[in-house]
Amino acid sequence: MEWIPDYFPDGKRYNTFVGYYRRLYGERLQKLVIDAGFTCPNRDGTVGRGGCSFCDNAAFHPAYSTSGKPIAMQIDEGIGFHQVRYRNTRHYLAYFQSYSNTYAPLSRLASLYSEALSHPSVVGIVIGTRPDCVDEEKLDWLAGLRTGKVLPGWRRDGFDRPVVKVEYGIESCHDRTLERVGRGHGVEVAVQAVKMSAERGLEPGAHFILGLPGETREMLIDQCGFISSMPLHSVKFHQLQIVKGTRIEQEYSAHPEDFYMPELPEYLDLVCDILERLRPDLLIERVAGEVPPRFVRETKWGLIRNFQILHMLDDMLEERDTWQGRLF
Repeated sequence: MEWIPDYFPDGKRYNTFVGYYRRLYGERLQKLVIDAGFTCPNRDGTVGRGGCSFCDNAAFHPAYSTSGKPIAMQIDEGIGFHQVRYRNTRHYLAYFQSYSNTYAPLSRLASLYSEALSHPSVVGIVIGTRPDCVDEEKLDWLAGLRTGKVLPGWRRDGFDRPVVKVEYGIESCHDRTLERVGRGHGVEVAVQAVKMSAERGLEPGAHFILGLPGETREMLIDQCGFISSMPLHSVKFHQLQIVKGTRIEQEYSAHPEDFYMPELPEYLDLVCDILERLRPDLLIERVAGEVPPRFVRETKWGLIRNFQILHMLDDMLEERDTWQGRLF
């Protein structure tokens, strides 16, 4: 495939998630992180206790998102937080992020999601969860919400129905890795959850961590075919960061040789290798994560912000004269 500058909208060399909603609705839709007080089956004893070895939810959600605070208050404070940077944003997505946001009876889920959608500036919901925390009943309800069957009178300026997206923490395509980090489910569970969600038009997304123990650079590149084979709508990649106090910090101290922890230039080179091998229609929502320095064992890349990393990625893709899907 010959590179054409406008092959991907926005002049990028990969298919951006932000650009997708801008093309669809003519504007940026900003996520507002919501902590609705959920827990996780890997914490309450259903499949395990203590969570996955890498997990500390406090390390990756903003200060305005606090369990016990009313959802409307979290939304209002989140809007104030983001309008410092995105002053022209008019509409928002309520992002239920902390822990497993489908891990409750449907009656409770319906109440929480409907509450978020009642805010006048919110035009949709994004639900972060585990693949083993969904079932047909919950997904059917969400599909009804998306098609207008649920909340039939809901309307916003330019939106006849709410945006509804489900995002799964898959983390790795290797069962051996998932077992090592204490995930509590295998890859096939994730495949089925993504399939059921896609069949209902719920635009499933997935999150993967690059650098989990035992995984090599070659393994991270080889999983691209598997990722592309799933009916995913979007994907997030996140470098492994060793959060203080987690079990993975102890494991890293004992066996650092088991961890692929590249410096930023090498990491971006890896991301380029991954993008080349992914389906060109797969939306790329994130290529790296940010955790406040006080939470992590070391700030390996210094204090480089995510927007700077994206600029560096753009430059590297141009230098390599490559793009998403070139080797797909």
